Amino acid sequence: MTTKLHGLARAAFCALMFAAPAFAHDSWISRGGYRSPVSGELCCGHNDCFVIAAENVKINGAGYELPRETVPYAETLPSADGQYWRCEKPDGSRRCFFAPAVNAMARPIEIE
Repeated sequence: MTTKLHGLARAAFCALMFAAPAFAHDSWISRGGYRSPVSGELCCGHNDCFVIAAENVKINGAGYELPRETVPYAETLPSADGQYWRCEKPDGSRRCFFAPAVNAMARPIEIE
């Protein structure tokens, strides 16, 4: 009986190990099939994407200023959940950036 329970526990553990990556990639980003406006590659899901706190993002005339980069407006995708998201490649470079909708009046005006 103990051997049977041990075998069932091992089978359940293995099933969870293989199922976990599928659940991790089940996000609005991966389900939406979003692609990078720069490279056209898929943005992916939670394994590659993370939320950036709004207080760490500043909007300027060039785009969205993050702690280590500025993302141009043209390279920004709309966020479905109203949060800032950065998806990255294995080397840490940006694949996609999502930003909440900005009120047209709140967007900085560029002076030429």
